[in-house]
Amino acid sequence: QVQLVESGGGLVQPGGSLRLSCAASRSIASINGMGWYRQAPGKQRELVATITSGDPTYYADSVKGRFTISGDDAKNTVYLQMNSLKPEDTAVYYCHALFLFRSYWGQGTQVTVSS
Repeated sequence: QVQLVESGGGLVQPGGSLRLSCAASRSIASINGMGWYRQAPGKQRELVATITSGDPTYYADSVKGRFTISGDDAKNTVYLQMNSLKPEDTAVYYCHALFLFRSYWGQGTQVTVSS
């Protein structure tokens, strides 16, 4: 099993930055793949970015060039650095892990981009 705990969300002005953290209960090197999803009010959950074996493997077109996913094996933590934030980035952000063919989710962290 994998437990995931997100942190780092909050209220930020347009153009600002936030860094989300996802702490895993086991070595992230042992996890097949990890990623970040987000869900805005009234919308479906969408994939934002993924990382596998320490390398980013996917970014949604809407965040390319602004968001960066990374991992720290020593801390069992995956990060999502979000720069140049826009109001349309407002959503609950969820950490996801795929481990032994099972999906695991964190509880989510709210990101609100507003002036």
